[in-house]
Amino acid sequence: MTWTVAPEPHDSPTATALWRAYYTEVSDRYYLLHEGRRTDPAELEREIAARDWDELQPPKGTLLVARYAGEPAGSAGVRLLDADTAELKRVFIREPMRGKGGGQTLVRAAEATARSLGATRMILDTRHDLAEARALYTSLGYEETAPHNDDIYAEHWFTKNLA
Repeated sequence: MTWTVAPEPHDSPTATALWRAYYTEVSDRYYLLHEGRRTDPAELEREIAARDWDELQPPKGTLLVARYAGEPAGSAGVRLLDADTAELKRVFIREPMRGKGGGQTLVRAAEATARSLGATRMILDTRHDLAEARALYTSLGYEETAPHNDDIYAEHWFTKNLA
């Protein structure tokens, strides 16, 4: 079985299904940790409807979809912030596909995409409870840095030189 990663329109049925799975998981993890409950379905629908994915469209961004044995398994976004800096967004691998190397494959493809956009540096932020994500980024050479944004959910910030 092999992984493939390719750009995908942000509004495709595949991208929409992966976004829903991503948001459900990270939202449920947050609410279970902080409030002892899962995400309210109405809130989930409001958040999904409110998201603008224009930042993940060419020429300044790309949404990548990873497939395992041809099945949609995960996604990641890359957006160019300035001539040198790209941001890695919403890296996600569906739970049944985890542990098969998809996260590394997806992040490396995102780095290649950032380079193709002219970036020499990739930044990202994540939460403390997303320990698997932090371990992945560290294993791929990302270094924790001071905050680069004021996102209310961000608790860890990372950067990697892509040059």
